[in-house]
Amino acid sequence: MTDSYVAPAPPTDVRDLVTGLIPDHELSPPDAEAVTRLPSFASKMHACEQACGQPYSELPHEVQDALVLRRLQQMVHTVRLNPLWRARLESAGVLRAPRTYEDWQRIPLSDKEVQRDFFMGSRDGMVVPHGRGGFEIVASGGTSTGSPLETVYALRELHDTYRVAGRFLGTYQLSAHLTGDEPKWLMTTLADYQMWSSGTMVGGVLQSVPDVNYIGAGPVTAPVLKHLFSYQGPKALMGISAGIAILAELGADMNQRSRESFRAALYGSGVLSRRSRTELKALYPNLSILSYFAATQAETIGLQLSEAGPELTAVPGLHLIEIVDEDGRWVPEGAEGELVVTRLHAHEAPLLRLKLGDRMIRRPRLEGPGPKAQQFEFAGRTGDVLHLNDSQYSAVRAYDALRDELATAGVADLDQVAHEVQFVNHREERTIVLYAAVDDVLGLTYRVDTVLGPQGLHGLFVNALPRSLSLFNDGEANPASIAKTGYGFQVRFVPRHSPDIERTRLGKVPLVLDRG
Repeated sequence: MTDSYVAPAPPTDVRDLVTGLIPDHELSPPDAEAVTRLPSFASKMHACEQACGQPYSELPHEVQDALVLRRLQQMVHTVRLNPLWRARLESAGVLRAPRTYEDWQRIPLSDKEVQRDFFMGSRDGMVVPHGRGGFEIVASGGTSTGSPLETVYALRELHDTYRVAGRFLGTYQLSAHLTGDEPKWLMTTLADYQMWSSGTMVGGVLQSVPDVNYIGAGPVTAPVLKHLFSYQGPKALMGISAGIAILAELGADMNQRSRESFRAALYGSGVLSRRSRTELKALYPNLSILSYFAATQAETIGLQLSEAGPELTAVPGLHLIEIVDEDGRWVPEGAEGELVVTRLHAHEAPLLRLKLGDRMIRRPRLEGPGPKAQQFEFAGRTGDVLHLNDSQYSAVRAYDALRDELATAGVADLDQVAHEVQFVNHREERTIVLYAAVDDVLGLTYRVDTVLGPQGLHGLFVNALPRSLSLFNDGEANPASIAKTGYGFQVRFVPRHSPDIERTRLGKVPLVLDRG
């Protein structure tokens, strides 16, 4: 915050403001038919902007929090019209809408089994039956399991979320990169199979970014990318991490003007290795590389607004983002927890407090000038856990510790040499293998063997793993106790695109695989 910035005062009576925006007769609809007539939450956000004279994303937190709580109260009243939801809430002791955010945290968390039971098959968890029409079914292959999982959206509200997220993305993430008077281009290499969430939903957001030209390219070859980048004007491109990394290969034959026109790469699905970042920036001199964090159930969860830090910023008014502990309570700032999302634009098919399978670190909220929004930092998938007997170790932190140990030992910096990494836990054999896809397989293998040898490598793992204990097992193990597990540890270097590193059907690389 700059010294000269003074946050505008909130309206004199915030309670009256939000009660007027969502009046009592809309707060608790009497039946499903009445739900279909409820004004959209996007219209309430717009009315709030007009009343306060500011863009919704820049409204004081006090105003945003009050309106979102009022919307959550409306959602609980709405879901209670459905017998499955009413029984689920009452079994957890939730008999009325939450009066405070503290009350809200008593609502049970939903997982993907709840999502499957309520919104697949007969879809009995919908407040408004899908027999009425007006819905879109969107599916995901999943990062960890590859198993399809469906979500149901009312089309009228889905398009609202595209506009809300698109405006935020264009204003706060892309505006500094797509500059000048030439035509501006926003592309995606996500495959749009209509039912798959990636191209369909993220594409919907990208199409709604103001003042840009959209291209849904899908997977591209080098000649296609060369053609697209020949268009006059600055360009941004969104894709999964692997789809962004490969642009360093696909663009090798481009001319200098085309390469200089690539200004922003937005990557989804986890992390992009330092090696990939280095290669991309070497080829595209004006490129900024930023995270676009999304999921099937939430087409825009968090956007990295600057390369200066890893924090992701939530789009105000799009979802309620929570970082929770194992009891569903909010963790304090600086602590790690599980990501939980509630879509605010969902009258007909709401899904409360859904765990997405990601771990985040809660960061301080953004204060003005600019957006006032929640921030958090990606800490890995919930399934990114290495199990040694009864102890659980964060694979993300295990990798960080091993990377540091290997660099200190003079072997290599994995961030610099590895294109992809993956842990495979062979539980019956009691062996954990870290695979790293590299260019110099023989040279790095020889260096590990000569510098460390089997015993040195084992000791390196044993010393690194205690630094990677997961949140709820901190302090549970030490090098001596790990040595007593009987586990063996290996690092195997493999060629790039090696089948030894397994991928899901959508081309994603899970960090951890468990084998019997």
